[in-house]
Amino acid sequence: MRARHWTLAMACAAVLVGSQAVQARHGIKPAKEPGSFGLLQAPSPEVVRGQALAWLKGVGKTDATTLQKFNALWNGDRTLLDKVSETFALGDPQAAKLLAEARDPSSAAPTAVPALLKDAKKPVFYRANLALAYAKALSGRRVFEEALATLKLAKPTQVVDPAAYLFHRAVAEHALLLKNEATQSIQAVLEDVPSAPERYKMVSLLMLYDMQSWRDKDLGSIARKMDNIERRLELARGGKHTQKIQREVVARLDELIKKLENQAKGGANGGC
Repeated sequence: MRARHWTLAMACAAVLVGSQAVQARHGIKPAKEPGSFGLLQAPSPEVVRGQALAWLKGVGKTDATTLQKFNALWNGDRTLLDKVSETFALGDPQAAKLLAEARDPSSAAPTAVPALLKDAKKPVFYRANLALAYAKALSGRRVFEEALATLKLAKPTQVVDPAAYLFHRAVAEHALLLKNEATQSIQAVLEDVPSAPERYKMVSLLMLYDMQSWRDKDLGSIARKMDNIERRLELARGGKHTQKIQREVVARLDELIKKLENQAKGGANGGC
């Protein structure tokens, strides 16, 4: 166990000291030009509050009761993203319903990105941050396919919490076995957002360390696909895509079994 912990610590240090070496090791090209790192800064709470209030008034919610609820919300100690998303819920019943369903573990997992999040007529501030809040809720329920598809509708520069955007994107990509994409998102968490919480950085490093051991068509690959099958079945997703993954697992297991049988036969013949 000590050796494993030391290896993990060394892997984490390697990423922190220079991710370019990690990129080279994985054969991944940098997603951005050198010198562009460290430019993603979350806007100040004062600026975001002003944007949220402007949006609320823009949808006609200017009555005293609503404004009182808004002030109580923004004077609280919740995260900036929570305050923004709850402002949307306060001013838009559709947003409130969308977030409630995403957060409800007893509700059916969505199978498509909601049309509301694709509505180009809605302000970018509304669409991007509602998409992030929605994807974050889905990620907590392990609905990674729709979480990732939703995040792709926005950019980290459009949301109030770019670290959360990049982190939850990395989590979804890692869970869906998208190694290159996850690595780039993790690098962005570590390099592009200086204010990213330490918990995001550490989990990102652990995901990167985990992916360093990934090999195609080995037992670990089969185990990861089986975990993904189990997750999809828990979400009542036993359709064509799940069946395709199941066939891949069975085919690979057959290959491994035949290989072992051939090796055993070869050993037996050699013994004779």
